[in-house]
Amino acid sequence: MEILKSAVPDALKLEISNSTPAQLPSTSSSLLHFFHHSPLFHQMIKDLTDPSVALCCKDRSAALEAKLKGNECFSKGDYPNALLFYSQAVRLAPVDMDDVEINMVALLYVNRASTLQKMGLLLECLRDCSRALRVSPRYAKAWFRRGKANISLGKFVDAIRDLNISLKVEISSSGKRQIEAELMIALDKFKGMGSSGKKINENQSEDCDEPVQVKLQCVSTTTKGRGVFCVDDVSEASLVHKEDPYAAIILKKYRETHCHFCFNELPADVISCTSCSIPLYCSDRCQIQAVGRKFDWSFKSFNGLEGLADDLKNYMADVRAGTSTLDTVHIAEHSHECQGFHWPLILPSEVVLAGRILVKVIEQKRRTSADSNLIEFLDLSHNYLQLPPESKLGMHIYSIILLHCLQHLYRTELPISGIMVSKARSILQKFLVLNVEVTSATPEVKGPVHEPGNALTSSLEQVKVGQAVYVAGSFFNHSCQPNIHAYFLSRTLYVQSTEYIIAGTELELSYGPQVGQWDCKDRQRLLEDRYSFTCQCTGCSELNVPDLVINAYRCTKLNCLGVILDRTVAGCEKRKLKLLPDASTVYCSSPHKKVEKLNDANISEVARHVLESDYKLEPQHCLVCDSYRDLEASCAAASQADSCYKRLQDAIALNEVQSNFLLDAVRCTDLLRTVFHPYNKRIAEMEDHLAQAFYLVGELQAAIDHCKASIQILEKLYDANHIAIGNELIKLASLQILTGNSAASNSISRITAIFSRYYGSHADDIYPYLRLLKGSQDADKSHI
Repeated sequence: MEILKSAVPDALKLEISNSTPAQLPSTSSSLLHFFHHSPLFHQMIKDLTDPSVALCCKDRSAALEAKLKGNECFSKGDYPNALLFYSQAVRLAPVDMDDVEINMVALLYVNRASTLQKMGLLLECLRDCSRALRVSPRYAKAWFRRGKANISLGKFVDAIRDLNISLKVEISSSGKRQIEAELMIALDKFKGMGSSGKKINENQSEDCDEPVQVKLQCVSTTTKGRGVFCVDDVSEASLVHKEDPYAAIILKKYRETHCHFCFNELPADVISCTSCSIPLYCSDRCQIQAVGRKFDWSFKSFNGLEGLADDLKNYMADVRAGTSTLDTVHIAEHSHECQGFHWPLILPSEVVLAGRILVKVIEQKRRTSADSNLIEFLDLSHNYLQLPPESKLGMHIYSIILLHCLQHLYRTELPISGIMVSKARSILQKFLVLNVEVTSATPEVKGPVHEPGNALTSSLEQVKVGQAVYVAGSFFNHSCQPNIHAYFLSRTLYVQSTEYIIAGTELELSYGPQVGQWDCKDRQRLLEDRYSFTCQCTGCSELNVPDLVINAYRCTKLNCLGVILDRTVAGCEKRKLKLLPDASTVYCSSPHKKVEKLNDANISEVARHVLESDYKLEPQHCLVCDSYRDLEASCAAASQADSCYKRLQDAIALNEVQSNFLLDAVRCTDLLRTVFHPYNKRIAEMEDHLAQAFYLVGELQAAIDHCKASIQILEKLYDANHIAIGNELIKLASLQILTGNSAASNSISRITAIFSRYYGSHADDIYPYLRLLKGSQDADKSHI
């Protein structure tokens, strides 16, 4: 990429860096013309599209080497490493590779199934046997191994069928004797216990959510463009939208740990792409959805099995087909990247994602035979002038590279012109990308929370593992005080109402930090940098207590709760006062609130003077009693606590909290209380760290007290039922259970209500720690 950039003439670079949106087709044409005469560019395209030079190709010799290492580990009883090497071999082995007369991939799946069975992972063993049979249906050992797994699972009917088929296809007399002995075991157990009525599902279960019943409509607004509005009143905690992505891609960091299609964590029986060696999938269904069905798993021919009963023939066909059915309109999202130098390895995620969008548009046009205009569909450019020159040039180059790569597949269906390049470049610039998240509790707590050492005192968080584009989801606009919450389960987007919403109100979610998390100036700066718009939501245009107190200083007058603001925060709040029609009235213009969000009493407690129509908000002066504070001296005093604060954080991270650190931290917190306002978020953060530290040294009651102190401040910054409060309550409940405090029951009930408000029926799936809390609560009740 850098080589191509440096090859571009300076005059053309200057033309692109100074270009406007109207000049995009012209600058794209100029760069396209230059590259058409560049041998360097054509060599790069060849490297990206020629399968013979691809890094992601299957490798026979490497597969054999990994198989031998797996065999060695298996013979030593080192099953985890045997599993690792067999999985690596499966990933590298071509589907048509044979070992003597047995297909290598089928053999590797059976070897891995044997390893999984040794490790007690019977369902995974069963799935690998089925995968082996899809590749090689007459593989007796695969049927035999599947039969043994079904015996262990108590599925005797299936085990008998598996072993009968194995007996039919086995040619050696010793092998037949072994199968017959196992078949007798299955028959005896079947007679003794009867048939099992429970069906074992070898594949991932389908999502059985209740349907979305809230009616929405997309309406254009004068200030924010298109937005989503509710047609009827919406109750709190209602599922208002559910959507699978138009296109998605996993982040590079998680390629080896998470499924490349659904983004869930990979299981032990991970499977790979049938065409290349890079992507990994958690199930057959995910593999087919990402790559497409490369082989026909249906079993119509039974040559050599003429004596096999019809029910066994049907059973064989069912086992090979599996349950990974797809609807007919599905479009594989990865198969076009197997043509050459696996694109996600060397191209940025946004470029690969843009390619997947283009592929889907073209494939949909193919299937529907619609006379749609691809150029119009890709008209996504905005805020072009804000881009730095380097970004403009980079996007031009990547757009041309992407279109040339795709043209190897689509030829005349994807014409390369200045206009087409400019549209592809628009996708790279500003399509709405929502981060897909997979949840993980930190730290992981496996045992009951009432056992020593199992309290959770650090925050639960979600880990971003991929990027996706949602067509309908992109219409939801931003607010720093949102009335809906977006979350992800696997790669599916869910949108939940977090409060009662009146019919005709716009549904708004948060693109970044909310009121209570950052102050107004910092929120606006982030939104402007990342999304190129100036936020005018209620949180940024109306007075609110959180923005006044979050970074405020304490009044010097004893017992006064008035806030003192620095110059930058004061300037931001002054602009809000100018937006009010009458500065003497604190109002809430947002109709989606059941009750008025702000009132004179709330503001008056910390900033009474702003309610006066003629008040000129002054920095460094108390907004209740007008006392003056020297903020330069205050900042100097606060900075003394910074080193102590950092030492405490490091000690907690290393689980090496010492008593002298703890005493210093308590003194520093007392010092901060003399400088900062009692509702300042920094005080809450310090209280939270003190709670963790006291827990680590075994002083649980002190940990509880500091945890409560942190929550009391956060309740001033957030709504009392905000998810941030739920996270803190989890820490409190964990400590209360550990000490046998009866108040834990109330905390857990409140946690359940908050998480249900934000995540509905998925709360326990997204945060498994909630189940542990509820289980501990139930255990305590059983002892009463």
